[in-house]
Amino acid sequence: MANPKRKPLTSLDCRKTLIAPSILAADFANLGADVKAAEAGGADVIHVDVMDGHFVPNLSLGPGIVKAIRGYSSLPFDVHLMLSQPSRYIDAFVDAGADHITIHVESEGAVACTLEQIRSHGCSTGLSLRPGTPASSLAPYLNWIDLILVMTVEPGFGGQSFMAEQLEKIAEIRSLIDRSGRPIHLEVDGGIARDTAMRVRKAGANLLVAGSSVFREKGKLAEAISALRSAQ
Repeated sequence: MANPKRKPLTSLDCRKTLIAPSILAADFANLGADVKAAEAGGADVIHVDVMDGHFVPNLSLGPGIVKAIRGYSSLPFDVHLMLSQPSRYIDAFVDAGADHITIHVESEGAVACTLEQIRSHGCSTGLSLRPGTPASSLAPYLNWIDLILVMTVEPGFGGQSFMAEQLEKIAEIRSLIDRSGRPIHLEVDGGIARDTAMRVRKAGANLLVAGSSVFREKGKLAEAISALRSAQ
Protein backbone atom coordinates (compact mmCIF):
# COMPACT_ATOMS: atom_id res chain seq x y z
CA MET A 1 0.00 0.00 0.00
CA ALA A 2 1.26 3.45 -0.91
CA ASN A 3 2.48 5.62 1.96
CA PRO A 4 0.96 9.14 1.72
CA LYS A 5 4.19 10.55 3.19
CA ARG A 6 6.34 9.02 0.48
CA LYS A 7 8.15 11.43 -1.86
CA PRO A 8 8.67 9.71 -5.22
CA LEU A 9 10.99 11.39 -7.70
CA THR A 10 7.97 12.11 -9.90
CA SER A 11 7.41 14.99 -7.47
CA LEU A 12 10.60 16.66 -8.77
CA ASP A 13 10.85 18.53 -12.07
CA CYS A 14 12.92 16.48 -14.53
CA ARG A 15 13.67 19.67 -16.49
CA LYS A 16 15.74 21.05 -13.62
CA THR A 17 19.28 20.18 -12.59
CA LEU A 18 19.09 18.20 -9.36
CA ILE A 19 21.89 17.06 -7.05
CA ALA A 20 21.87 13.74 -5.21
CA PRO A 21 24.78 13.28 -2.77
CA SER A 22 25.71 9.60 -2.45
CA ILE A 23 26.09 8.50 1.15
CA LEU A 24 28.55 5.83 0.04
CA ALA A 25 31.15 8.60 0.34
CA ALA A 26 29.88 9.95 3.65
CA ASP A 27 31.43 9.42 7.08
CA PHE A 28 29.83 6.15 8.26
CA ALA A 29 30.65 7.03 11.86
CA ASN A 30 28.51 10.17 11.49
CA LEU A 31 26.13 9.12 8.76
CA GLY A 32 23.03 10.81 10.14
CA ALA A 33 24.88 14.09 10.58
CA ASP A 34 26.24 13.95 7.02
CA VAL A 35 22.78 13.26 5.59
CA LYS A 36 21.40 16.20 7.56
CA ALA A 37 24.26 18.41 6.36
CA ALA A 38 23.62 17.44 2.73
CA GLU A 39 20.01 18.55 3.01
CA ALA A 40 21.01 21.80 4.73
CA GLY A 41 23.56 22.35 1.93
CA GLY A 42 20.91 22.35 -0.78
CA ALA A 43 20.77 18.73 -1.96
CA ASP A 44 17.58 17.70 -3.75
CA VAL A 45 17.80 13.95 -3.15
CA ILE A 46 19.76 11.51 -0.96
CA HIS A 47 21.28 8.69 -3.01
CA VAL A 48 21.76 5.29 -1.38
CA ASP A 49 23.92 2.65 -3.09
CA VAL A 50 23.13 -0.95 -2.15
CA MET A 51 25.47 -3.79 -3.21
CA ASP A 52 25.21 -7.52 -2.63
CA GLY A 53 28.76 -8.74 -3.28
CA HIS A 54 27.43 -10.79 -6.20
CA PHE A 55 26.03 -8.46 -8.85
CA VAL A 56 28.97 -6.19 -8.01
CA PRO A 57 32.15 -7.15 -6.08
CA ASN A 58 31.36 -5.18 -2.95
CA LEU A 59 28.95 -5.12 -0.01
CA SER A 60 27.24 -1.99 1.24
CA LEU A 61 24.20 -0.61 2.98
CA GLY A 62 21.16 -2.67 3.95
CA PRO A 63 17.60 -1.70 4.90
CA GLY A 64 18.61 -1.23 8.54
CA ILE A 65 20.93 1.64 7.65
CA VAL A 66 18.25 3.29 5.50
CA LYS A 67 15.80 3.06 8.40
CA ALA A 68 18.39 4.45 10.84
CA ILE A 69 19.06 7.59 8.76
CA ARG A 70 15.51 8.15 7.51
CA GLY A 71 14.74 10.50 10.37
CA TYR A 72 17.67 12.78 9.54
CA SER A 73 16.26 14.10 6.26
CA SER A 74 12.95 14.99 4.66
CA LEU A 75 14.45 14.66 1.16
CA PRO A 76 13.50 11.80 -1.16
CA PHE A 77 15.65 8.70 -0.64
CA ASP A 78 16.82 7.40 -4.03
CA VAL A 79 17.85 3.77 -3.47
CA HIS A 80 19.98 2.13 -6.17
CA LEU A 81 19.90 -1.67 -5.88
CA MET A 82 22.99 -3.23 -7.41
CA LEU A 83 21.62 -6.68 -6.65
CA SER A 84 21.31 -9.88 -8.65
CA GLN A 85 17.78 -10.51 -7.35
CA PRO A 86 16.32 -7.12 -6.41
CA SER A 87 12.73 -8.34 -6.13
CA ARG A 88 13.66 -10.18 -2.90
CA TYR A 89 14.53 -6.91 -1.16
CA ILE A 90 12.03 -4.35 -2.48
CA ASP A 91 9.60 -4.65 0.42
CA ALA A 92 12.38 -4.32 3.01
CA PHE A 93 13.73 -1.11 1.49
CA VAL A 94 10.25 0.32 1.09
CA ASP A 95 9.54 -0.37 4.77
CA ALA A 96 12.87 1.24 5.68
CA GLY A 97 11.88 4.51 3.99
CA ALA A 98 12.83 4.42 0.32
CA ASP A 99 10.94 6.88 -1.89
CA HIS A 100 12.45 5.75 -5.17
CA ILE A 101 14.07 2.44 -6.13
CA THR A 102 16.27 1.81 -9.16
CA ILE A 103 17.15 -1.72 -10.27
CA HIS A 104 19.50 -2.86 -13.02
CA VAL A 105 18.27 -3.87 -16.44
CA GLU A 106 20.86 -6.69 -16.24
CA SER A 107 19.43 -8.11 -12.99
CA GLU A 108 17.84 -11.54 -12.73
CA GLY A 109 14.10 -12.14 -12.90
CA ALA A 110 11.29 -10.36 -14.72
CA VAL A 111 12.32 -6.70 -14.78
CA ALA A 112 8.82 -5.42 -15.55
CA CYS A 113 7.35 -7.38 -12.63
CA THR A 114 9.93 -5.95 -10.24
CA LEU A 115 9.19 -2.43 -11.46
CA GLU A 116 5.50 -3.04 -10.85
CA GLN A 117 6.32 -4.32 -7.37
CA ILE A 118 8.14 -1.04 -6.63
CA ARG A 119 5.33 1.09 -8.03
CA SER A 120 2.70 -0.76 -6.02
CA HIS A 121 4.21 0.76 -2.88
CA GLY A 122 3.91 4.32 -4.18
CA CYS A 123 7.61 4.62 -4.98
CA SER A 124 8.92 5.93 -8.29
CA THR A 125 10.84 3.44 -10.39
CA GLY A 126 14.18 3.48 -12.17
CA LEU A 127 16.41 1.36 -14.37
CA SER A 128 20.18 1.48 -14.42
CA LEU A 129 22.63 0.02 -16.88
CA ARG A 130 26.31 -0.84 -16.67
CA PRO A 131 28.81 0.97 -18.92
CA GLY A 132 28.90 -1.95 -21.36
CA THR A 133 25.13 -2.31 -21.69
CA PRO A 134 23.59 -0.57 -24.72
CA ALA A 135 20.92 2.10 -24.40
CA SER A 136 18.61 -0.04 -26.56
CA SER A 137 18.15 -2.43 -23.61
CA LEU A 138 15.93 0.19 -21.98
CA ALA A 139 13.44 0.50 -24.84
CA PRO A 140 10.96 -2.18 -23.64
CA TYR A 141 10.59 -0.48 -20.27
CA LEU A 142 10.17 3.21 -21.02
CA ASN A 143 6.50 3.16 -20.05
CA TRP A 144 7.34 1.53 -16.69
CA ILE A 145 10.00 3.90 -15.37
CA ASP A 146 10.40 7.39 -13.96
CA LEU A 147 14.22 7.48 -14.06
CA ILE A 148 17.14 6.09 -16.03
CA LEU A 149 20.51 5.86 -14.28
CA VAL A 150 23.62 5.79 -16.45
CA MET A 151 26.71 4.47 -14.69
CA THR A 152 29.81 6.37 -15.78
CA VAL A 153 32.05 4.01 -13.80
CA GLU A 154 31.84 0.26 -13.31
CA PRO A 155 29.38 -0.17 -10.43
CA GLY A 156 30.74 -1.46 -7.16
CA PHE A 157 33.09 1.10 -5.65
CA GLY A 158 33.13 4.85 -5.07
CA GLY A 159 35.95 7.16 -6.06
CA GLN A 160 36.48 5.84 -9.61
CA SER A 161 37.36 8.00 -12.61
CA PHE A 162 34.66 9.19 -14.97
CA MET A 163 34.32 7.20 -18.21
CA ALA A 164 34.01 9.85 -20.93
CA GLU A 165 32.88 7.29 -23.53
CA GLN A 166 29.54 7.14 -21.69
CA LEU A 167 28.66 10.67 -22.81
CA GLU A 168 27.45 9.33 -26.14
CA LYS A 169 25.16 6.89 -24.34
CA ILE A 170 23.75 9.68 -22.17
CA ALA A 171 22.90 11.68 -25.29
CA GLU A 172 21.33 8.60 -26.90
CA ILE A 173 19.17 7.99 -23.84
CA ARG A 174 18.16 11.65 -23.76
CA SER A 175 16.83 11.17 -27.29
CA LEU A 176 14.95 8.03 -26.21
CA ILE A 177 13.34 9.93 -23.35
CA ASP A 178 12.40 12.89 -25.51
CA ARG A 179 10.82 10.63 -28.10
CA SER A 180 8.84 8.80 -25.42
CA GLY A 181 7.17 12.04 -24.34
CA ARG A 182 7.33 10.91 -20.71
CA PRO A 183 8.80 12.93 -17.80
CA ILE A 184 11.73 10.60 -17.06
CA HIS A 185 14.71 11.77 -15.02
CA LEU A 186 18.11 11.07 -16.57
CA GLU A 187 20.51 10.40 -13.72
CA VAL A 188 24.28 9.92 -13.94
CA ASP A 189 26.53 8.37 -11.31
CA GLY A 190 30.30 7.93 -11.32
CA GLY A 191 33.15 10.39 -11.12
CA ILE A 192 30.86 13.42 -10.99
CA ALA A 193 32.71 16.62 -10.09
CA ARG A 194 32.46 20.16 -11.40
CA ASP A 195 34.09 19.47 -14.80
CA THR A 196 32.25 16.23 -15.46
CA ALA A 197 28.96 17.69 -14.21
CA MET A 198 29.12 20.21 -17.02
CA ARG A 199 29.72 17.48 -19.60
CA VAL A 200 26.91 15.18 -18.50
CA ARG A 201 24.47 18.08 -18.30
CA LYS A 202 25.33 19.07 -21.87
CA ALA A 203 24.73 15.47 -22.93
CA GLY A 204 21.24 15.61 -21.43
CA ALA A 205 21.39 14.49 -17.80
CA ASN A 206 19.41 16.36 -15.17
CA LEU A 207 20.02 14.41 -11.94
CA LEU A 208 23.65 14.18 -10.80
CA VAL A 209 24.85 11.71 -8.19
CA ALA A 210 28.00 12.92 -6.45
CA GLY A 211 29.84 11.25 -3.60
CA SER A 212 33.44 12.24 -2.99
CA SER A 213 33.09 15.67 -4.60
CA VAL A 214 30.44 16.57 -2.01
CA PHE A 215 31.30 14.76 1.20
CA ARG A 216 35.04 15.39 1.11
CA GLU A 217 34.24 19.11 1.48
CA LYS A 218 33.71 19.04 5.22
CA GLY A 219 31.97 22.21 6.32
CA LYS A 220 31.55 23.31 2.70
CA LEU A 221 28.83 21.00 1.42
CA ALA A 222 26.66 23.91 0.30
CA GLU A 223 29.47 25.30 -1.86
CA ALA A 224 30.20 21.87 -3.35
CA ILE A 225 26.55 21.25 -4.20
CA SER A 226 26.13 24.73 -5.65
CA ALA A 227 29.24 24.28 -7.82
CA LEU A 228 27.81 21.08 -9.32
CA ARG A 229 24.43 22.66 -9.97
CA SER A 230 25.87 25.74 -11.68
CA ALA A 231 28.69 24.03 -13.62
CA GLN A 232 28.84 25.37 -17.21
